[in-house]
Amino acid sequence: MDATRKFSPIDDEHRIPMRETLRAVYSSLQEKGYDPLNQIVGYLLSEDPTYITNHKNARSLIRRLDRDELMQELVRSYLGISDGEK
Repeated sequence: MDATRKFSPIDDEHRIPMRETLRAVYSSLQEKGYDPLNQIVGYLLSEDPTYITNHKNARSLIRRLDRDELMQELVRSYLGISDGEK
């Protein structure tokens, strides 16, 4: 498979729940004494749910998110790109 895979833009309806979910997971990790950034990055890179605590159902919450969409949104946000830009 040599074709480049194309992602569809994320609509605003999904952005808010994604942000709220990620913040809830971050908070749960912080409460348990973990470094939330390192743990979330570990999960995103490996897709291994054990990087995320079960505290406050955080592991289940993060697994509901589409990893590809989440990473796309993180890169978009980091670069300051709006939906209309490519």
